[in-house]
Amino acid sequence: MGLLIATSLAAKADTNSEIGAAPAVIHSVFFWLKNPDSAEDRKSLIEGLNSLREIPQIQALHVGVPASTVSRDVIDSSYQVSELMFFNSVEEQDEYQSHHIHKKFVKDYAHLWHKVVVYDSLNTL
Repeated sequence: MGLLIATSLAAKADTNSEIGAAPAVIHSVFFWLKNPDSAEDRKSLIEGLNSLREIPQIQALHVGVPASTVSRDVIDSSYQVSELMFFNSVEEQDEYQSHHIHKKFVKDYAHLWHKVVVYDSLNTL
């Protein structure tokens, strides 16, 4: 689904490049739960992540879990939940970080994870 969103947005950017339709910042986040075998904790975190959809700066949001793809050395599926967000600018991503809904999410759900890794990248289109 995340790849589909990314592909759709990239295609949109190609057809609308004169308007600058491609999201500038891609925000990828991976969560390792304190209780990795807890279906309840995973469900709760997923619900919390989906609450972030209300933040207007987010252009698209994908919440997922590791796929059951063929194991390869380059695949890290040790996390339990991931999110992929698209923003139009670094400034909008910064606004998201300080948005009251994001702050509430961290306050309400941080007790569920023991590790978070973030990869932010800029669109090269």
